[in-house]
Amino acid sequence: MKTEDSSKELLFNSPESLFYNLSKGDKELLMRNTDCRSYKKNELVFLENSKPTGLICLSEGKVKIFKEGAGGRDKIVRMSRPGGFIGYRALFANQNYHASAVAIEPSVACTIEKNTLFSVMKNDPNLTFAILKSLATELGFSNMRTVSLTQKHIRGRLAESLLFLIDTYGYYEDGLTIKALLSREDIASLSNMTTSNAIRTLSTFASEKVIALEGRRIKVLDLKMLQRISNIG
Repeated sequence: MKTEDSSKELLFNSPESLFYNLSKGDKELLMRNTDCRSYKKNELVFLENSKPTGLICLSEGKVKIFKEGAGGRDKIVRMSRPGGFIGYRALFANQNYHASAVAIEPSVACTIEKNTLFSVMKNDPNLTFAILKSLATELGFSNMRTVSLTQKHIRGRLAESLLFLIDTYGYYEDGLTIKALLSREDIASLSNMTTSNAIRTLSTFASEKVIALEGRRIKVLDLKMLQRISNIG
């Protein structure tokens, strides 16, 4: 697990970071006003209806953003990977969070204090445009998934969710196992279906040799077929 200093270093000085090209003064100002902390598995990062205190960037681990639905069933709105922002919509809209976020494995998240961030954004249009581009890209992707999850049948929805996990987190070293060990309930929530349907469809995919199941580990044996199932819908 990264230390607070190493998490800040990665957030502001990694070449892939949106903050990499900031002036030395602005970067130091943001770093002084950024708090990084560790979260245990299943620990809340923020709670629905609470007020954002800053821009949260995931430094390490995996976080799911979810909203409780009818009958107490959670609906996963998004998943975040290291380098991704979470809770940004409420922050920039000056609203309370409309969903909750929880770590699904040991994670580290850094929060940039909002007034300091807004001050730097006003002085640096390049940073503002970079953040806007990142948020717009995320919004476009979320809109596409919303349409897919309402129009596709169960098999197509589950296949798309597995492809989404591959695109987001990649594979373990074997090049087959998806690098996201989700519960069956989380897979169902991500796919907009009941847990029983998710379990049944996963078993069907396994019997068809599209995937292999080893507890929470899912190995993709036939990526092209998984893509085809998703495309057919």
